[in-house]
Formats: sequence, structure tokens, C-alpha cells
Amino acid sequence: MLNTKWGLWAVLMELTAWAGPVLLDGHSDAALLSYLFAHAGACALLALFTLPLLTAEQSRPKIPMLMLMAVCSYAVPIAGFAGVLIGTVVLRFYRATRATEDYQSVHLPEFDLHQRIQSGFRQTGLRAVLGNSEVPARSRMRAMVALQHMSGRISSPLLRNVLNDSSEDLRLLAYGMLDALERNISHAIDQELSTLRAAEEKEGSDPLGPTGLQAAEKLSALYWELVYQNLAQGDMRDYAIRESLRYCERVLAQQPHHPQHNLRRGLLLHALGRIQEAEQAYIRAQQLGLPATRVLPYLAELSFEQRDFDKTRQLMQQLDEWSSLPKLRPVIDYWSAQ
Repeated sequence: MLNTKWGLWAVLMELTAWAGPVLLDGHSDAALLSYLFAHAGACALLALFTLPLLTAEQSRPKIPMLMLMAVCSYAVPIAGFAGVLIGTVVLRFYRATRATEDYQSVHLPEFDLHQRIQSGFRQTGLRAVLGNSEVPARSRMRAMVALQHMSGRISSPLLRNVLNDSSEDLRLLAYGMLDALERNISHAIDQELSTLRAAEEKEGSDPLGPTGLQAAEKLSALYWELVYQNLAQGDMRDYAIRESLRYCERVLAQQPHHPQHNLRRGLLLHALGRIQEAEQAYIRAQQLGLPATRVLPYLAELSFEQRDFDKTRQLMQQLDEWSSLPKLRPVIDYWSAQ
């Protein structure tokens, strides 16, 4: 806080400092000492008076600032005294730090998904990119190329949606990618059929030998892949299901205690609408040691299709005991809350 008394005392002391040598002998040591002591007191009082004129940032640290102003005014008689006073006023009123105003709010830029896509894609964003005709064709083309690194179960439905796109280039690319997926599996089926026929000639067909049994397992899995990846449609899908079931049952005839083949048999019967047989196959697979998390979702789906909602709820509540089903978690939470 500014104290005018310090300023008045500083002026009086400075006048006293100059009056001392006049009253005393101007050339005596006593006159010099009186001037030095009075001038020092005036400088100290001036520093105390001018320090409150500065802002809080300018006056820190206080003790060194007081000493600096006192020494400056003491070292240069008259000019130093007036210079400290004038300099303090200039710093206070002409070079004061302006207070910065804080931002009350910041408007975020509009998010554009297409500008974020540079070199890679996430699975969750591919559907939005491929289904949006406003996305540049080049970006959509890169998104389709990224589908090559994903499983057919994910990529096949997305590619089939692109077959109805307005861009001819995208339609041709999608058709070529689907055809390549189907052709690879069909080629593998042809090879396994040749292996199976050769094995039947050498090892017999009833029962199958080791080579023939392995070929039958692979054929069942390959035909199921056509269905699982949605590559077979319509009558071809029904044919692939029946062929996969036929080879699966040939394997089970010799390996009835194989849990994975029993599960696949249940899936195939389920796809054909043979509900009771599918349920028995699922239960059989679980009895043979397949984890409950692999079987209970299919049993719950069967009971839901049969409109047995109490059983569906019971099965989903059993699934709630496991925490390793992130994809089914929303469905499990829904049925567990009922």
C-alpha cells in the first residue's frame, strides 16, 4: 500500500542532506559525513515509498528490489533520486503486465472420419467407410484392400454389400475378392476329394484308413467354411451344408467321442433346421469335454428359436458366470437383467 509519509520524509531528508554542508563548513569532514548519512536515509525512504507503486510481479523479490532502488538513488546524487522515482512511475503505468483472460470455452473442430483414414483401417470403421458413397473412391478402395487381411467371416458380408454399390470399380473389385475366396476353398476341396478317392482305393472306404479319415475331416471343414464365410448362397449353401454333414458323420462313425466334430454336426443340423438332433449333438459335445462357453450360446439360440424363453434365460445366466465372452456380454447382461 502506498504511504505518502515515506515520500515526504524522503524529500525532507534529501533537502537536509544538501543543507548540512551549507550550515557546516562545506569543506569539512563533518559536512561530508552529514551529507552521506542524510542522503542514505533519504534513499532508503524513497525506496520504501516507490516499491508499492510497482505491480506484484515487478516488485518480486522485495528485498533485492528495495536495495537496488536505494543503491541507484544513492550512487547518483539528485539525478539518481529523481530517476528512481520517474522509472518507478514509468514501470507502473506504461509497462504494466496485462492480465491474460482465460478461455471460457473452446470449440472443437468438426470430426471427419475420412480425413483420419491414412494408411490403415479398423474393423469397426470399415462398414461405415464402404457404405458411405460420399467417401472418396480412393479411400474406399483402400478399405476394401484392407479386407484381405481379415477373416472371410468378416470380409464376405462387407464385400457382398459392396456388390450393390454405384461405383463399378468397387463392384468389380468386390466380386473379384469374393471369387478369389471361394476359388481358394473350392481348389482345396478338389484336392482333398482326390486324396480321399485315392485313399479309398488303397485303404478301403468302410472303415476309412488314416489318410482317408484325415481327408474326410478336411472336407467337412472346407465345406463348412463355405457356409461360415457366407461364400455359398441359396442352393449352393444347402449343398455345402449337406456335404459337410455327410463327411462329418463319416468321421464320427469312427471317432464318436470327438467333441469338436460333434459340435460341428450340431451346427450343421441347426443350419438345416433339425432342431432336436442339433440339441442332442450340442449336449453330446459338452459331455465329451468341450467348454461350456463353446456350447451354451448355441443351446440358448436353439431354445430362443423354439420360443422357450425361460430356458434361454437360464442358459444365458449360466454364461454370466464366465467373463471371457466380450462379444456376447451385452446379450448376457440383457437376459441376466430380466
